[in-house]
Amino acid sequence: MSGADAQQRLHALRREVAYHAHLYHTLDAPVITDHEYDLLWQELLDLERQYPQWQEADSPSQLAGAAVRADLGQVEHQIPMLSLDNVFSVEDFSAFDQRLRERLGTDQTLTYVCEPKLDGLAISLRYHEGSLVRAATRGDGLIGEDVTASLAALPSVPKRLCGDDLPTEIEIRGEVLMPRAAFIRLNEQAEAQGGRIFANPRNAAAGSVRQLDARIAAERGLQFFAYALAYSSQPLPARQQEHLALCQRWGFQLAAGIAVGQGAEFCEQRHAALLVEREHLPFEIDGMVVKVDSLAQQSLLGFVARAPRWAVAWKFPAIEVATRLLAVDWQVGRTGALTPVAHLQPVNVGGVTVSRASLHNLDEIQRMDLHIGDEVVLYRAGDVIPKIARSLTSASHAADTVITLPTQCPICASPVLRPPGEVVARCSGGLYCPAQRQEALLHFVSRRAMAIDGLGEKWLAMLIAQGRIEHAADIYRLDRDSLLSLDRMGEKLADKLLQAIDASRQTTLPRFLYALGIRTVGESTAHALALHFLDLPALMTADEAALLRVSDVGPVTARWIVTFFAQPHHRDIIAALLAAGVHWPPPQAQESLSGSYVITGTLASMSRDQARAHLLRLGARVSGSVSAKTTAVIVGHEPGSKKDQAERLGVAMLSEEDFLELLQRHGVTL
Repeated sequence: MSGADAQQRLHALRREVAYHAHLYHTLDAPVITDHEYDLLWQELLDLERQYPQWQEADSPSQLAGAAVRADLGQVEHQIPMLSLDNVFSVEDFSAFDQRLRERLGTDQTLTYVCEPKLDGLAISLRYHEGSLVRAATRGDGLIGEDVTASLAALPSVPKRLCGDDLPTEIEIRGEVLMPRAAFIRLNEQAEAQGGRIFANPRNAAAGSVRQLDARIAAERGLQFFAYALAYSSQPLPARQQEHLALCQRWGFQLAAGIAVGQGAEFCEQRHAALLVEREHLPFEIDGMVVKVDSLAQQSLLGFVARAPRWAVAWKFPAIEVATRLLAVDWQVGRTGALTPVAHLQPVNVGGVTVSRASLHNLDEIQRMDLHIGDEVVLYRAGDVIPKIARSLTSASHAADTVITLPTQCPICASPVLRPPGEVVARCSGGLYCPAQRQEALLHFVSRRAMAIDGLGEKWLAMLIAQGRIEHAADIYRLDRDSLLSLDRMGEKLADKLLQAIDASRQTTLPRFLYALGIRTVGESTAHALALHFLDLPALMTADEAALLRVSDVGPVTARWIVTFFAQPHHRDIIAALLAAGVHWPPPQAQESLSGSYVITGTLASMSRDQARAHLLRLGARVSGSVSAKTTAVIVGHEPGSKKDQAERLGVAMLSEEDFLELLQRHGVTL
């Protein structure tokens, strides 16, 4: 591979890995298997090692997870929640063991703790004086989602720790799992009721924890298993195995199959044994986690950007069988992504009869040269999403066996777009398409869009199920009686929701544009469009050439905007919203402020949301993570780890006083 080809492949890999990480960690809706993701991940790491001159601070390889969901509260981790590097073979693990001993300067065998690699949602639990005070997901490793209510509802999470002599502050890390039996039962119920079918137990667990109704997590049989003691205000034992014993003594359950032993040979034997045992466990595992037992040695070994050097995930191999590809349908996901689904001659894979499998995307179909009627290799890789690995048919194919991308959405008939260089094709009918309805409405009512406080996922799901809301404009037709018909909706809450809906009628043009959910139009782009066109009719009639004159709008975004406003059903919904009284004052042009900014800590003069809004109105971008491309970090009181990242990367930092002066220089009156 030439240098230019490698650089182009690196760019494509980073986008693809980031896309799948977002689907997996944030939306709980993966479209590829863990094994397929691992292959992409390993290719990215190998190329970055081979070409260090093209390393980027915001590469997925430098991050531990993905962005948090906007509708959940944010929690800044006191200690980052890191991910793990992977190995896939005896040779890989032997090399890992050798690297550790070389770094420690010893020829002696190391003591390792081998634990099942639980296939669930990583969680951090914070205890103060023995009582649970906070639960958070990993998120991007630095900021997680507040899921305290859901975790507190689980019987396996102690609300009060056992014992009297407890540290004042304790932080426990672990995994929330959905047992296989509960997963099968959940999907059977969903299929019978026409609800959401989860791809695997991990995503079912994550989706359940992220429900705003804590009872859902409790009702679905989730279990929490502790695997690390991240922090304590008192001195702790010196070994990982003793930390696990302490967690158990405090009232946490540990996963079955944990073993302690000496050297690489012991780990190899334990991995082989766990591979056999996995089928008899009540929950999914996709490998074995190996950790250096000594905390002193862990400290000497340290960390890389996103993972500890002293631990690794030794993944299990895939399970493969052969079958025949009978047909291909295209499914539309919550974000409009079109995913090809293979209909297969039924076959048993690892004890499960499989008749359908995801094909990922059209590029993968073409890469494997798949055609209807082919004999194909099917595999499962530590989860229950079956995937086609390759075709076994080499004969020539008839024209009617070619698999093609539909030009119209199979659900709503809106145009399907696949911009040049993009992996994923999407339905463009975001506000209208029934497959995207709940996701589009959640975005529409979110805090930074129309800000309809209290109208969250649970109520929207009920209103959609009852047929009271089909499109965004229907929100403004809701009345007291329709809200009171919802289960557990009281009169005070109904009145409060109606007040929030009424208040949202007065908004701003940037907020309204952002609320429409046009693909690739984020907050900063919405502000740029509003300041450039000043009114909605001018924007709705603009062609791609006119849109490209707007800062922050490129060819892909321009095409999405034109396609969105060209559709009659989108124009009808917008007209209905305006008829319902949604309005805004004309945008006030201000001096432009370019660059990307990050905010950390607490500001005395305004909230972080207000600071963010000021920056966006001026045309700046606001990011949740620091990279070498960040213009400046605005540092408030008690800043988090972003300040340390900025110092390491040499990024400029602004005090609150500096920030206020910057705003005033650009015409913002406070």
